[in-house]
Amino acid sequence: MEYVKILGTNFINTTLKDFTKVITQRIIENKKTFIVTANPEIVMHAEANSDYQMVLDQADFITADGIGIVKAAALLNRPLPERVAGFDLMIELLKVANNKNLRVYLLGAEETVLLKAVDHIHTNYPNVIIVGHHHGFFDWDDPSLAENMKQLNADLIFVALGFPKQENWIYQNINKFDKGIFMGVGGSFDVLSGNVKRAPLVWRKLNIEWLYRLLKQPSRWKRMLVLPKFIIKVLEKKISNE
Repeated sequence: MEYVKILGTNFINTTLKDFTKVITQRIIENKKTFIVTANPEIVMHAEANSDYQMVLDQADFITADGIGIVKAAALLNRPLPERVAGFDLMIELLKVANNKNLRVYLLGAEETVLLKAVDHIHTNYPNVIIVGHHHGFFDWDDPSLAENMKQLNADLIFVALGFPKQENWIYQNINKFDKGIFMGVGGSFDVLSGNVKRAPLVWRKLNIEWLYRLLKQPSRWKRMLVLPKFIIKVLEKKISNE
């Protein structure tokens, strides 16, 4: 597999379709897998935080969740074919789970949101076996959560704690498990539950889903400030390598 390094973070060079095939095969082979879907905000946080960068370095795969990552790769003359967004990947894996009667565990979000997400999966992916779920408000140091999850033998574990918590939790607990695809999914349960609407397809095809989200949630503007800083860092990297 080919990888593209952007400010210290290695992204897999792949498409959503091809990556779904890779993960499906790993499920079949019971290969424990840690997936991170990273946007510029995550990359910048990792660059400023060596502990978090170490966590990302332990991931089996990091995908380009954000058009900013794709644009940065092009600037560095190491183009990536497309975004592999976390929500899209989760949906593709739920389709696989539905076709193969796989076992799924959901961790994160508020209880009401989580239960709505569970109902959505039951309705739209009826062959998925949801073996358990737990809201995102728990004692981090209590080992019983991971121990109980292990006993449920899930094939897919979706962790919706937001970054960096979700990646840190996976990193700290994945070795306790014998199998499973572990993936941080951010606010995806909010979308599954219907509490948050995703951008219409036309916005996504134009690569301006970020703008749609900003218009719907103006409070996100502070988070958006990381984007110009990210591009400046990438340009500095490009110039230094020329």
